[in-house]
Amino acid sequence: MVSKELPFTREHILKIMEKYPTPFHIYDEKAIRENARRMKSAFKDVPGFKEFFAVKALPNPFILKLLKEEGFGVDCSSLPELILAEKAGMIGDDIMFSSNDTPAEEFVKAKEMGGYINLDDISHIPYLEKYVGLPEIVCFRYNPGTLKEGNEIIGKPEEAKYGFTQEQMFEGYRILRDKGVKRFGMHTMVASNELNSDYFVETARILFELIVEISKELGIRFEFVNLGGGIGIPYRPEQEPVSLEAVAKGVKEAYDATITANRLAPLKVYLECGRVITGPYGYLISQVRHLKNTYKDYVGLDSCMANLMRPGIYGAYHHITVLGKEKAAPVHKYDVTGSLCENNDKFAIDRMLPKIEIGDVLAIHDTGAHGHAMGFNYNGKLRSAELLLREDGSVVQIRRAETIEDYFATLDFEELKDFR
Repeated sequence: MVSKELPFTREHILKIMEKYPTPFHIYDEKAIRENARRMKSAFKDVPGFKEFFAVKALPNPFILKLLKEEGFGVDCSSLPELILAEKAGMIGDDIMFSSNDTPAEEFVKAKEMGGYINLDDISHIPYLEKYVGLPEIVCFRYNPGTLKEGNEIIGKPEEAKYGFTQEQMFEGYRILRDKGVKRFGMHTMVASNELNSDYFVETARILFELIVEISKELGIRFEFVNLGGGIGIPYRPEQEPVSLEAVAKGVKEAYDATITANRLAPLKVYLECGRVITGPYGYLISQVRHLKNTYKDYVGLDSCMANLMRPGIYGAYHHITVLGKEKAAPVHKYDVTGSLCENNDKFAIDRMLPKIEIGDVLAIHDTGAHGHAMGFNYNGKLRSAELLLREDGSVVQIRRAETIEDYFATLDFEELKDFR
């Protein structure tokens, strides 16, 4: 059986379960820190490199705080994400604020925090000026349209709701220049869970070339370029991870050939990855509640789509390990399901696994990004706890499980009594 490694044993998890009942997500601090350092090392020769972790991937202030310690900033797209970053001690140039259909109060908060404001549309220039005032440095999100192929998750750029057209990029920077803005950034985001390293190098070349064109035509200088994120992870055991070293090497070569050659250096280069930073180092731990045998054989877990929705909405693959049976042969075909009243509430379909018994504990891999973060309360389901496996092997709860009281907190049952 092709397997994936785990940072814990069945005995370790059973001990944790004595205090924290399943289901729960658990994150490997040691692996996250080592991976953060690996990225910084890979990009060490890329001028001004900085990674802004995409908060949407794992919006937990404990995770943000440890990434801050590793020298990362954060990419935020809402007021709650900005507040999470602030609580974790991130302000100023640790903040990249990129959002769309943005309310004024969110721009206000981003400016108050001193973060980079990345505008999604040319109409946001007068909106920002009216309600907030133009900040010292402004960035635009570029949508390259047909110049760039999308992928199956994010779609074709020309069909995406995000970003400026190329013509609007020239016009937008001209407007800012004429209004007295002197500091500029550029951004794009055109991929999600992409495993081809060349894709990101090509994106860098497109942005570098556009920066040269705009700089020459408008007589402005760019301070930074944000290449976006979207670097994927190998969800399937047979897949290979993206070589960060290969991406960095290609970006540096493109930088030298375009930015340095046109005397536009120094230009800082940023990324805003989320999934590749924490994704492989999170696990949803769930226990087998029922076994059902009808037209197929079903493993019923004590978790559901409320805890991990990617398989249900995307058909995404997440590897599953039956703890204590890592070396057992995968002799039985199962659908692994949750208790939601939706037929797509399945973590795996026709998955070959060792023979499963009620009470077995399963580890669902690669839930460290877009796992707990995408949870919901449909069917009255409650979101699980989040735990952090510390470097010394101890465990700390970094988010408690939701309770029924939490679920009902926004309802006024007293008012209901007199309702007619």
